[in-house]
Amino acid sequence: MTAATPALPEAMFDVTAFTADLEGTQPIPRCKAALKNAGAYLDGQFHAGVEAGDLIRLRARFMDALLGTLCDCQQWPEQFALVAVGGYGRGELHPRSDVDILLLVGDDSESCREPIESFLTLLWDIGLDVGHSVRSVAECRDAAASDITILTNLMEARVIRGSEALMAAVSQAIAPDNMWPIGEFFRAKMDEQQARHNKYADTEYNLEPNVKGSPGGLRDLQVIGWIAERHLGVAGIDDIPSGEFLTPDERRILQRGREFMWRVRYALHMVTGREEDRLLFDHQRALAELWGFEDGDKLAVEQFMQLYYRWALALGQLNEVLVQNFDQSILAASGDDELREINERFRTRNGYLEVIDPNLFRQYPPALLEVFLLGAQDKSILGIGAPTIRLIRDNRHLIDDHFRADPRNHQLFLDILRSPYKVTRQLRRMTRYGILGTYLPEFGRIVGQMQHDLFHAYTVDAHTLEVIQNMRRFQKADFEERFPVSSRVARRLPKIELLYIAGLYHDIGKGRGGDHSELGAVDAERFCQQHGLLQRDTNLVVWLVKNHLLMSAVAQRKDISDPEVIQQFAQHVGDQHRLDYLFALTVADINGTNPNLWNAWRGSLLRQLYTETKRALRRGLENPVDKQVWIDEARNAAIDILEYRGFTLEELDELWQERGEDYFLRERAEDIAWHTEAIAGHHDKSQPLVLIRSSNDSSVANATQIFIHAVYTPQLFSRVCAELEQLDLSVHDARIYNANDNMTLDTFFVLDTDGASIAEDGARLRHIKEHLSRSLGQDGGKPSVVQRLTPRQMKSFAIPTETRMSVDSIKHVSVLEVASPDRPGLLARIGQVFVEQDVVLQAAKIQTLGERVEDVFFITDEDDQPITDPARCEAIQQAIRDRLDKQL
Repeated sequence: MTAATPALPEAMFDVTAFTADLEGTQPIPRCKAALKNAGAYLDGQFHAGVEAGDLIRLRARFMDALLGTLCDCQQWPEQFALVAVGGYGRGELHPRSDVDILLLVGDDSESCREPIESFLTLLWDIGLDVGHSVRSVAECRDAAASDITILTNLMEARVIRGSEALMAAVSQAIAPDNMWPIGEFFRAKMDEQQARHNKYADTEYNLEPNVKGSPGGLRDLQVIGWIAERHLGVAGIDDIPSGEFLTPDERRILQRGREFMWRVRYALHMVTGREEDRLLFDHQRALAELWGFEDGDKLAVEQFMQLYYRWALALGQLNEVLVQNFDQSILAASGDDELREINERFRTRNGYLEVIDPNLFRQYPPALLEVFLLGAQDKSILGIGAPTIRLIRDNRHLIDDHFRADPRNHQLFLDILRSPYKVTRQLRRMTRYGILGTYLPEFGRIVGQMQHDLFHAYTVDAHTLEVIQNMRRFQKADFEERFPVSSRVARRLPKIELLYIAGLYHDIGKGRGGDHSELGAVDAERFCQQHGLLQRDTNLVVWLVKNHLLMSAVAQRKDISDPEVIQQFAQHVGDQHRLDYLFALTVADINGTNPNLWNAWRGSLLRQLYTETKRALRRGLENPVDKQVWIDEARNAAIDILEYRGFTLEELDELWQERGEDYFLRERAEDIAWHTEAIAGHHDKSQPLVLIRSSNDSSVANATQIFIHAVYTPQLFSRVCAELEQLDLSVHDARIYNANDNMTLDTFFVLDTDGASIAEDGARLRHIKEHLSRSLGQDGGKPSVVQRLTPRQMKSFAIPTETRMSVDSIKHVSVLEVASPDRPGLLARIGQVFVEQDVVLQAAKIQTLGERVEDVFFITDEDDQPITDPARCEAIQQAIRDRLDKQL
């Protein structure tokens, strides 16, 4: 029996004319023309505002007509069926999606071989992306029994041409009575969904989400449809009965949210010309324009993505509610329901919290917070049951100004933060159910707030909760190895909830314009006062929010080997109490910004700053250490090492007479001895001395240390950086010492370009040493800068280079800060500018934050004096901006 094909608009596809044209003509050009015409028609309808759901169904009907007509041209045996499967089987086909078909054959499969080959060849020749399988009923049964993905594909199968009886036999073979009973099917689909969610960091808020696979995407809805079909026997998600499983409001969310996601996916396929489900940065701008957004207080792309995230959050919540409904229904059907009373208001059913009285929230609104407190106090509670989630959602309007002013609710919220279990999970649930953003309207403003840059991996609210999650991790034994110092510091904090409040508010001022630290401090102070915190606790939280970027800025942009830098930072912090809280907040913040930002090198800088500041505070701010004491200590310790190796004091005085104080201030005694011994044995001064070693010492973390002693030339820094990049190494710190004997002592700390430490492989280290010795020993002019393709993500961000210059009165140098998208050869190009501008580089701190660099260079003029002339400062900065931005 042949399935009837609904009529198509003639402007899109005239089936009768197409069939007549096929007789006696070459089919391939005619088919290609039909595909092109249908695509243009559908795209025109999309631009005219027709719903994407109607268009993808219309495309599926068109494909039915096209494939059906081509199928009719073949000579098929009676036992054969052309079957649509997967999304196409559901009657949904996006512009560039694969056309998934099953060629279902009877027992005499050999008689189908020739027409199948001819049919598939034609489909490929006309340009269709066809996903196909050829199976008998028995083969379908066996494949579905062993692979749940094949089972779900077959569950959605639909006959286009051929034997309905064959497909009916398949449907019978894969029925729940014969394989994958509902409990087994449900658990397998939940495992599959969790694995998929984990692939996308289990959040709707990835900055480049996948509209199909990410949490809150279309696949979450398809999972519900599959479970409904298996459990309830309905045709799909649209046929789930209203009432217990789906409320009218949820049906509206489902229909509107799915239409939004369909429209996004359709637009992605249309603008890219391929099957593309990732909302990549460059596509986001195109879609924002399609949706009619314009730049204003927020960028158009940020407005579009905030809309996307809100729908993803709503659909993610709907998935959670329906999954729990099915879970409870399946358990109830098996007679496994288990009830446990918690108090007079709540109980658990199979581990999920539920209200005893459905009128509870109306009668006692504080229960809207109590439900989350119970989940944070009892680790056996798995979550909140679907009916109660619905009640929370339906009653969240009760959280008004009166609710926010109620001391009972203040205490409940603080108790959540002080609870022993799953605090972050409760805050995530509060966000998903709309409670946190309603109770704290300032938090509600950052829900789905995109940070359109190459630095942040999450939206502001997702980042905030990730920061609090990191704070929780500091207190778990499983994370001691990753956060050894932070864990010890965090466990000493007398009131851990103050750290959580600071984390909650540290970025809450983003997206409003102005300094987000200052804006957040105002909101934090208001929160603390409303919630009855002691004034000293309020002062601490406000100070933390206002200064949450300070410690990372000092560690990564200043010379923390200088005791005067440590003294200034210690004076700003004031006491050990603040230092401990700030250190924990800083580490949690960096780790919550982007999973790729944290490495042992960055950790070592913060630990060094924390340790030295701790010593300064213990010594007393009124007793700063004398810089000369640090220098003498380093010299004497190095002398002790070198005397043991046969050096005399006279020899060391001669070797060190041209060294400046910075060298002994910044270098460890072990490294000074290492350098000195090698220099003493290196007699050909015209050739560079290159030393290299890996070290796990905390001062250099997991970086590889490269020391170069060579005749000073203005090009040396640029040449070294270019050569290091040729070796696939990235510079993370550079210490430049230009001695009075026209020799330079340069130390570079490097990692692999992916941020990993260089394996302690003798052959690799030897290769690096030999390459640098050879290349730097040659007469070199302008260095050869690495030429590589610009990474995809960077092409989406036309972010101009930013520079700033100031004078460091402590070090008597100019400080040049450069922030720019990372790209191959960046350091070498900056080095070239220094040469052209007669700038002498004294030291550098290099940091790569995701796809962005924030480098700090300590520079002087030719007389080793700070550069203070405004015109010259601007000329240097403009030259760097021009050189780097020209590359992009």
